[in-house]
Amino acid sequence: MPVIFNSPAQLRWVVIVSLLMSYSWLEAQEPTIIYIGDPMCSWCYGFAPEIEKVKEALPNHAFEVVLGGLRPNGTETMADLGEFLKHHWQEVHERSGQPFNYSIIGNENFILDTEPGSRAVVAARTMDSTISLSFFKAVQHAFFVENKDMRAESTFTRIAQDFGLDTVQFKQLFNQEEIKYETNNDFQLASEMGIRGFPSVVIRHNGQLYLAANGYRTAEDLLKTIEQIRKE
Repeated sequence: MPVIFNSPAQLRWVVIVSLLMSYSWLEAQEPTIIYIGDPMCSWCYGFAPEIEKVKEALPNHAFEVVLGGLRPNGTETMADLGEFLKHHWQEVHERSGQPFNYSIIGNENFILDTEPGSRAVVAARTMDSTISLSFFKAVQHAFFVENKDMRAESTFTRIAQDFGLDTVQFKQLFNQEEIKYETNNDFQLASEMGIRGFPSVVIRHNGQLYLAANGYRTAEDLLKTIEQIRKE
């Protein structure tokens, strides 16, 4: 059975509710699908086709992306994590079939900081909430396939341009303190919801939060779980 989130302390639950109240999808018709992930999370990248299938299969469900914060403001480099990531990516590829470009593994100076990529998704979401998942996937592609610099503003501005967004406005938002704050709010929300691994999918239904997935799952399995939750 899916897990209903219950806070172990009343104060903690008040914090969760206050965070949730800042999100427009709280007012959406239920159920709401909440996808929690990070654009530089390899299993989130492997999961990308599956969550897209789920979204397409349930067009009448509200769908929102929450940035989980895998390594925000990280300082570790490929010199530190390259070999670990190489084996990890191979495992994800074998399971999901998603393509990886391993060239970046050899760039020992590449810093694994996931905050800018997450912030770019928040900036795009602010401009057009309907493209949140598509933009998220484009940032994933920029990292795992194109091996772009994930700390460079230009990486995300190019993606914004591909989506037809006003690049001047996008750059302004990307660098705004308000967007940095909102990105951190996403990280905090994921933590307060009890999410400890990505990708995760939470379903909000009848005033409750249900954990539908914590880790990679196929769309078929996830849709069955969502249907079960709807019958609760």
